[in-house]
Amino acid sequence: MLLAGKVAIVTGGGSGIGKAISEDLAKNGAKVAVASRSPSHLEAAVESFKKLDRPLLPVRMDVRKKAAVQKGVASVVATWGAVDILVNNAGISGLNRMDDPDDSRWYDIVETNLTGMYLITKEVLKVMRDHSDGRIINISSVLGKFGVPGYSAYCASKHGVIGFTRALALEVVDRGITANTICPGWVDTEMARLGMEENAAFQAITVEEFKRQAIEAVPIKRFIAAEEVAYWVSYLASPKAGGITGQALNVCGGQTMV
Repeated sequence: MLLAGKVAIVTGGGSGIGKAISEDLAKNGAKVAVASRSPSHLEAAVESFKKLDRPLLPVRMDVRKKAAVQKGVASVVATWGAVDILVNNAGISGLNRMDDPDDSRWYDIVETNLTGMYLITKEVLKVMRDHSDGRIINISSVLGKFGVPGYSAYCASKHGVIGFTRALALEVVDRGITANTICPGWVDTEMARLGMEENAAFQAITVEEFKRQAIEAVPIKRFIAAEEVAYWVSYLASPKAGGITGQALNVCGGQTMV
C-alpha cells in the first residue's frame, strides 16, 4: 500500500490505459477520483471499483473547459481535502492529413491532449500541498518522440506533453513536487484498435496486416498491456520515486530508445 492516504485524480480514467491506472493506484491504497467527459466510462469505473472495494469519486469533466475543470477539482478537494497525485491521461487521436480542408480534428486533439492537461495541472497546483510527495504524471506516447505521416496533431500534442513536463518539473521542484511523463508504445486498448483500423484504411491494407507490421516493429514482438503502464504510474506516484523528475519514460517494448 505505497499510496495509502494519498488522493489521486486520473483524467480519462474510465477506460483503456486510464482505467488500468485508476485501478492500480487504488490497489496501492490511493483514494481515486476518475475524471471523464463520458458518462458511460464513469459508470464503468463505478462498477469496477465496487469489485475492488476501494474509494472512488466519479467526476464528470471535460478537460478542455476551464469552468468544468475548476468545478471538478473543487469537488475532489471538498470530498477528500486535497490532491496529492494528478495523472493527465485524457487524450484522443486520429488522422488529420495536411490536405484535409477541415481543421476541426487538429483543434480537438490539441485542445484535449495539451490544453486540457495545462488547465487541470494549473488548477491542481493551487491545492497540491508543498513538500508532501506531490506527483504529476503525464501520459504522452512514443509518438511524442518521433513522427508518423498523417498524425501531425497527435504527434505535436504528445511532443508538447514532454516539453510541458520538463518545464513544469523545474517550476515546481522547490515545492517538493515531481513531474514526469510516460510514453507508451502500442497498448492493447479500444483506442489502439480504432487507430489500427484508421491506419489500415489509410495504407489500403487489412487491419490484420497492419497489426502484423506494427508488432513486427516492436523488438519484444507484442503490444504492451495497460497494466504495465499502470505499474510505472503507481511507482512514480509513490514516495520511492522522489528522486525522479522531468523524465520521459518509455514503456514500449524497445520501439524507441530516446
